[in-house]
Amino acid sequence: MTEAPDPEVVELATKIFDLARQGQTEALVAYVDAGVPANLTNDRGDSLVMLAAYHGHAGAVRVLLERGADADRVNDRGQTPLAGAVFKGEEEVIRALLDAGADPSAGTPSAVDTARMFGKADLLQLFGAQ
Repeated sequence: MTEAPDPEVVELATKIFDLARQGQTEALVAYVDAGVPANLTNDRGDSLVMLAAYHGHAGAVRVLLERGADADRVNDRGQTPLAGAVFKGEEEVIRALLDAGADPSAGTPSAVDTARMFGKADLLQLFGAQ
């Protein structure tokens, strides 16, 4: 039988995910430096990097990646942070993820597929795809 999660832990995790969504980089880094896993995921499999990337916070994305977060970690729907950034048109986030080695072909749909769907020829060229 699985125990119910500690409400205080759930509250703290919710706060940390909100910091990623809001791009509050300094506070987010303080938690990660204090021991919160850089690859922490929520109940949908969204990592801190995914949330920061999707909401356009390149600075938060960079510091999480510098602290060991996985640039290609897929969520429960098979999406990567890079595909999310392409979908949202977050160019600075896209560059931060690519600089950290994110794979434009990873995930479903991949960043390449997403760029194709939205006719983003400049991104396809950046990804080395046609």
